[in-house]
Amino acid sequence: MEITATKRVGEMVKELEMATVSELPSIEILERGKVPDIGHEKTCECPSNHINCLTPKEWLQSQVAIWEFSYEKRDIRDKTIHPAVFPIGLPAKCIKLFTHEGELVIDPFAGIGTTLLAAQDLNRNAVGFDLKQEYVNVARCRLAQGRLLNGTQQIAICDDARNIPQYLKENTVSLAITSPPYSKFLAKPKLNKSMRGDLRNNKHYQTIQQYSQDPNDIGTLEPVEFAQQLASIYEGILPSLRPKAHCVININDLWWENKRYPTHAYIIEALTKVGYELRNVLIWDRRNLVNRPGIFGWPNNYIKLGTTFEYILDFWKPPD
Repeated sequence: MEITATKRVGEMVKELEMATVSELPSIEILERGKVPDIGHEKTCECPSNHINCLTPKEWLQSQVAIWEFSYEKRDIRDKTIHPAVFPIGLPAKCIKLFTHEGELVIDPFAGIGTTLLAAQDLNRNAVGFDLKQEYVNVARCRLAQGRLLNGTQQIAICDDARNIPQYLKENTVSLAITSPPYSKFLAKPKLNKSMRGDLRNNKHYQTIQQYSQDPNDIGTLEPVEFAQQLASIYEGILPSLRPKAHCVININDLWWENKRYPTHAYIIEALTKVGYELRNVLIWDRRNLVNRPGIFGWPNNYIKLGTTFEYILDFWKPPD
């Protein structure tokens, strides 16, 4: 039966809003501040000195520092549901690279649950956090669609990422991965400059697609303060991570009023100061996702087309 992911999730969100918890037994709902009873130990038969379940061939393919992904049918690209969703393939690749089956993954800014969905596919336990109840509802619905009896849990929690330490035990998390609410990226009317002139005037033209106006939303901050607040959140998460557990952040730089802000560099500096160690800088090559791009800056102000790539920053918790 052909039903788009966006349409089906929209229907399920309405059902969730109308139903009681007891009527939705397949959706894991956790009270705010309650520590989840969730697995974190590997369940595969991999040797203890392996960091993942990959074969040598798969490992070799992952060593290429430029990654490319495509959106699949389950990905939701409707910006009225969420303004910026990474494809399931991105967290899936990181989960496969940095964890074993049965281990615990967290997403501090889970949005509509893409990381949780990838964890569900790959038999990993996962907990995701987001400030917006609407996003958490969508995440829970997406998880309910794909609920599998594989012995793992994926839980979406509506709470501030600053409160994550209340939910997690020390040395239990094998991977933290997220695409945070980018600093100020969405705080101005959308002009669709990366599109050709005849394509710019779509339903999103001149709209402001900010994640929220919540004062706790770090996506409303200036770039340097954004990186500092992000680092403060990750400092709180650090005790939850196992030694050598990886922390992956997908980010792009900010172009604002004809000035470039190297957000990725601010984040590297800020996380290093609070105890993380940078391991790799990877590039998400998005050229396959850019269709009929427009021209801007010509003929006297060269500006790279920002939609063609993003950074994937890979840190870890240094070993004891």
